[in-house]
Amino acid sequence: MTARILSIGTALPDTRVDQSTLRDLFAAQPGFDRKAQRLVGAAFDAAAIDSRHVVLPQLAGGEGGALGVRDGDTLLMPPTGARNDEYRRTAPPLSAEASRVAIAGSGRTPDAITHVVTVSCTGMFAPGPDYHLVRDLGLSPTVERYHLGFIGCAAAIPALRLAARIVGDDPAAVVLVSCTELCSLHWQTSSHPDQIVAASVFADGAGAAVVASGDHGHEGLDLDGFATHVTDEGEKDMAWTVGDSGFEMTLTPEVPRIIGREVSAIAADVLGDLDEVDAWAVHPGGRSILDRVESALTLDATALAPSREVLRAHGNMSSATLLFILRDLLADSARGDGDRVVALAFGPGLTVEAARLTLRRPAA
Repeated sequence: MTARILSIGTALPDTRVDQSTLRDLFAAQPGFDRKAQRLVGAAFDAAAIDSRHVVLPQLAGGEGGALGVRDGDTLLMPPTGARNDEYRRTAPPLSAEASRVAIAGSGRTPDAITHVVTVSCTGMFAPGPDYHLVRDLGLSPTVERYHLGFIGCAAAIPALRLAARIVGDDPAAVVLVSCTELCSLHWQTSSHPDQIVAASVFADGAGAAVVASGDHGHEGLDLDGFATHVTDEGEKDMAWTVGDSGFEMTLTPEVPRIIGREVSAIAADVLGDLDEVDAWAVHPGGRSILDRVESALTLDATALAPSREVLRAHGNMSSATLLFILRDLLADSARGDGDRVVALAFGPGLTVEAARLTLRRPAA
């Protein structure tokens, strides 16, 4: 039984902030010497991001928000509990917004959903996001619920894999996958290069997908196969830990290099003949990661355009980002029935997650 993504919905916070605004704010922090300021400018300007959406209006110079993160040009460092309280307040509505769009586009009604899989690495509470979706969307109280936490940027692929296996086991299942990340809540005012790089790319957003049997003729993306691979190195180069003042990201310059060195062998091993791939959905952890993947796989300069466009317009929204890219591929009228799609994402470990998909546009 082939599982199919019937539809994808996305949602963004109301506050949109230009990359240059965030760059200037971060560079103005007390204690940043000229070397740190130059590093901020270089990292932010090289990120290939025009703007990002955040749940914290103060980052854009606005008012409001229950979490105080700014005093003039000085960014404050609230404790982890206060940041998590803001996640608890703002994540469920964003998840519900993306999920409503996905359900509406699937041709199903909310009462048809049998399983919910939620994903997030930027907050935690119980009853959690899975429970809130059941309540907020009016789903059946008997819906089975699963939550994948702290997997990082790669987590959308394991979530889709779980959904595909549920549908494979039960052809009547209709699975709602919801990825919501509020990375801005964990802004760190540190001049350490890892934190500067993290601040230059991460953003907030939500993506949702409805996965069900492809036998009913609805267009979508067939989930043909999955693979995961832990690299021989990188465990200390990409990490995500809970600190006293928010969650702390380790993201060293080695990450793009490791991906560049290993992705071609991994791709050939798990994906087969890459010349048969019609479209790529590569998680844009950053511009340099996309550059390394493009070079290592000898891709055409336009192959990663969908990934680069999502990065440009929205930044890196961690696990939700891949669903934005797949949404755009599904909506692209130039893509035809049978187009073969490969999705790649990279998470702590360093872990590579891969998926093979086929675009389906049934005849009317």
